Amino acid sequence: MGFAADIEQAALWYGAGDKSAIYYTLGITEHICGVDNVQSLCNIALLTGNIGREGTGLNPMRGQNNIQGAGDAGAVPSNYPGFQPTDQPESREKFTALYGREMDLDKGITKVQALNRCGTEIFAMIIDGENTLVSDPDRHHCEHALKSLDHLVVIDIFLTETAALADVVFPASAFAETDGSCANTERRVQRLRQAVPPPGEAKPDWWIISQLAQRLGFSGFDYNSAEDVFNELCGLSPIYAGLDWERIDKGEYHWPVPEKGHPGTPILHEGAFRNGRGLFKIIRYRDPAETLSSEFPVWLTTGHPHPDRPLSGD
Repeated sequence: MGFAADIEQAALWYGAGDKSAIYYTLGITEHICGVDNVQSLCNIALLTGNIGREGTGLNPMRGQNNIQGAGDAGAVPSNYPGFQPTDQPESREKFTALYGREMDLDKGITKVQALNRCGTEIFAMIIDGENTLVSDPDRHHCEHALKSLDHLVVIDIFLTETAALADVVFPASAFAETDGSCANTERRVQRLRQAVPPPGEAKPDWWIISQLAQRLGFSGFDYNSAEDVFNELCGLSPIYAGLDWERIDKGEYHWPVPEKGHPGTPILHEGAFRNGRGLFKIIRYRDPAETLSSEFPVWLTTGHPHPDRPLSGD
């Protein structure tokens, strides 16, 4: 049939079903057009009505645990916790009042931008739980960037290739050595419970960052437990507003949980879209970043085996 015809046929099969769900993995996202790919999937789900009903929806199968939870907590340069955009004046006013310091309306920078600015605009960096030297697609560029820094701090459970470049390495506790929470791809918020104590001088990530911030003179980091961190998140994020540590200790809930006593939301957008309307995105085709040539006539396609160690948990 040909590749284009296969894609068209897959779309027709998808649209013909009463209930069709999309499950996608890193093969969709790990491209220069990864965002466009995901938005295209959103478009076809909207077009066919496969949103807001049981057995439908878009379901990303992430490469690591708690990637959803990291986004929920604001580990995205364009969002505060709960996906509240940094460039909206109401978000800025809210977090300025909550944090007691003036917040910037501009979006933060991505990891790619941060590496590009090492040695010129950025002179110190903290890397928490990622073996950046291995996970970055251009190792030479990444190594040059990290070596351009005046000071590099790495928080990790192993002395990875990236940690070997660091001026200071803080030993972190692994997932089974600390309390916490995570949210999976279906937005289910769950408790993580410590199974064994961390070895030696290893500490939880929240403790390391809290202590470092306090010693640098920053306020608002006086956490005593993972419970303190989670309860602060619930106070900042409308989608977690009905949760607290005690509640997730007794059960699991799908966000949004907008108020105390709310049972959670297993099916997102059921009956209506959360923002009032479903928005289509215009996607413009972009050529691949790399193409085959007579000099390089074949692709090398690698998988995701554990020895690659893009994250210290692998």
